Amino acid sequence: MDPTNIRALADDAVEKLSHTRNEADDLLSKKTSEVNESFAPKAVANEGDSLDGTLSTNPVGIAPSPSNMPVHAINSSSMGLGHRADALREEASGLNLPSKPVQTEPTLAPGGKVRLTNSPAIKNAPLPAEGNGTFSNMHLALLILLGPAVLLRLLPFVKARWFGWTSYLFLVALLGVPIAIAYWTLASMCGPRINEKVSLPNRPIEDYLDIQDPVLRQKYSGFTKIPMQIFWEAYFDGKIEVKGELLDVLEYRWDWAAMHFTPELFRYVLFKMLPDVLMHTERQDEEQIRDNYDRGNDFHEWFLGPLMVYTSGVISDPDREETLEELQENKMELVCSKLALKSTDRVLDIGCGWGTLAAFAAKNYGADVTGVTLAKEQAAFGNERLQKNGITPDKARILCEDYRDIPVQPGHYNKIVSLEMAEHVGIRHYAKFLRNVYELLDDDGVMVFQVAGLRPRWQYWDLIWGLFMNKYIFPGADASCPLNWVIGQLERAGFEVRSCDVAGIHYSATIDRWLKNWKANEAKVKAKYGERLYRIWHFFLASSILIAREGGSSVFQIVVTKNLNATHRIEGVASHGGMLPRPNRGKWYQSVL
Repeated sequence: MDPTNIRALADDAVEKLSHTRNEADDLLSKKTSEVNESFAPKAVANEGDSLDGTLSTNPVGIAPSPSNMPVHAINSSSMGLGHRADALREEASGLNLPSKPVQTEPTLAPGGKVRLTNSPAIKNAPLPAEGNGTFSNMHLALLILLGPAVLLRLLPFVKARWFGWTSYLFLVALLGVPIAIAYWTLASMCGPRINEKVSLPNRPIEDYLDIQDPVLRQKYSGFTKIPMQIFWEAYFDGKIEVKGELLDVLEYRWDWAAMHFTPELFRYVLFKMLPDVLMHTERQDEEQIRDNYDRGNDFHEWFLGPLMVYTSGVISDPDREETLEELQENKMELVCSKLALKSTDRVLDIGCGWGTLAAFAAKNYGADVTGVTLAKEQAAFGNERLQKNGITPDKARILCEDYRDIPVQPGHYNKIVSLEMAEHVGIRHYAKFLRNVYELLDDDGVMVFQVAGLRPRWQYWDLIWGLFMNKYIFPGADASCPLNWVIGQLERAGFEVRSCDVAGIHYSATIDRWLKNWKANEAKVKAKYGERLYRIWHFFLASSILIAREGGSSVFQIVVTKNLNATHRIEGVASHGGMLPRPNRGKWYQSVL
């Protein structure tokens, strides 16, 4: 018999038995009601008195149920029905029929309009409120372009013959930045929340913060909100303490913090961030990477754990709290699966960190792996890890060099991995970086490209947090951009996107585990690196849990191949995952034609 017909017959049988079980339940309920009526008191002197004169335990107006009826009543009146129902239930239960789902009322956030998440896999939000944002780029452009023209017309000492394109362009260049600063400041201060479906507690700032600096305490008290940038600087310096756990206080930041652009933020953007973005030299990249990643392997291990993986893990089960090691192994297994990794493959891991993925791929899949990093500490650690795992240098190795200096012939690698390294390349060199990678990849090769990114419809909290990250955590990492920009860059470089997963919520879970490690090693960190650095990283991890969970910052895992006529696209079907066919349910379409 055709397997599809067998499946259809089985589905039919299950459906009929399900109906039989429901009919049995209905019949039992009906018969029980009849029994209840026959044993209900016909006449009692006082409500609540039983027939035998004892006090009834059954509330007035509620019919007795089989559980509190006399045993002989059930046995004498419904013996046959009970056996039949039990038999039917036993027959049905043997088929493992799905039970009816229990309907539970969702827990709602303050305001009663937004459902709260309840998953053990992540840190759930108690106040999933929206912030203020975003300003209009069109309005800003009009102000910058029209403002100088209006000014020239209104100034009494400017003669008509003096007004020309030279004067106008000079004023645009002169006033463009001040106009932008004024507009951003006013928009961030006056912009309404995106929506107010979640009500704020409206509690005084003293309920959340212990402001120990007298100047700040005088300025920010009661219901006066403190700008987030001023808060974090004061927190790093010990001028402000939080009442409770920092992560919990940040969950309620909309109630006590203002997401305003401050003069300090503008100074940083104009005099530090923009010059770095415009320059982004090879020497600058090397200095910034080594300042961060060569700080000390112990520093990073105190939050990354023994696996030493500084990229997002992957949740495999949202119904339990997986360990950090489980999340990272899930990710490495997923990456190797998307690459369809084999022992004959030549793999390049650009920005390999401490070489964990290189060791995983070489040991478990037998692939030949080359890892590249700019950090000397990482390269030394990675090669030692390979040696400890019995992987010889002819099979895998970690090189300390720039991606621009990888010494191989074009097309040498048929599998390439780049996990959250491209952000450090910078917008200026992004296209060139992707073209270099394109040349290194075999024509039938596959690349897994994982990169952090931002949402296009941002909120001011997103921008302010991004400036904190650029200043304190990842200097020069200015290439965290929206997904459409990343996809456009890949396609212009000659790649074809095979699949893309947006994995911000997985990152939130990963950073949650990092934060727990960091707090567990508080004494060690403070003893070696000091209170201030501990606080900076504490704020970084706590705020990143929120921003990744909320979608302000995310991570994109993109699988690409070369977009050539001769590319063997059929070989990628097995790794399409979400596009694999579902189980065959027979010729279902015949019923709708």
